[in-house]
Amino acid sequence: MNPIAADPSHPRYGSLLRRHLIEEAAAEGLLAGSALIAHGRGEAYDYLLGERTTPSAAKATEEAYARLRTADHPVISVNGNTVALAGRDLLHLAALLSCPVEVNIFYRTQARMDGLIAKMEGWCAEDDLNVDILGRRTDGRIPGLEGPRAQCEAGGIAAADVVLVPLEDGDRCEALVAMGKTVLVVDLNPLSRTARTATVTVVDEVGRVAEALRKHARDALETEPDPEWDNLA
Repeated sequence: MNPIAADPSHPRYGSLLRRHLIEEAAAEGLLAGSALIAHGRGEAYDYLLGERTTPSAAKATEEAYARLRTADHPVISVNGNTVALAGRDLLHLAALLSCPVEVNIFYRTQARMDGLIAKMEGWCAEDDLNVDILGRRTDGRIPGLEGPRAQCEAGGIAAADVVLVPLEDGDRCEALVAMGKTVLVVDLNPLSRTARTATVTVVDEVGRVAEALRKHARDALETEPDPEWDNLA
């Protein structure tokens, strides 16, 4: 990563660092043009939350981890912003869970797909992680969606029983739920269609959530899914 101008003593250094990560990913051609707008919207919600993990978000993160841990075929789905902000932690989580990571983006271009997959595979090599990075194949389909947004891998998202999809858009979330999947999302807007549709919604910043999930997996947290979980409570 290139140097960031902000000093670590700055009270909002974490937010400025995340902004820098998004800027770098955009400069590398990994993000769609609207990605910076989406990040800014999330940053505004995070500011209102005090840029911290609330007790309810921590509880939802534990529930999400429990569902991933007990899944038969969990898959972590990442888009460009997720890779930029939390990709490395999610790779470590995937390694600990022995599950694949699928790159699946809203505005799909071959150049962006190749770049994001290469970025994730590079981190795997650097950190000596054995994680399958999916996304090159488009032999699966998400019913109810049209065009490239409906594409996925047959052995990845299409076959998953539990999918962690941080920063997902509303209609794709609805389509995944309609397929009968347990859908775990990270969304700083609790009123979004994604947040209200998912099985478990973590209202928190994706980098903090990825760090917490990785810690739960590293510590071998043995929580079980709550059968009475109410995502809208």
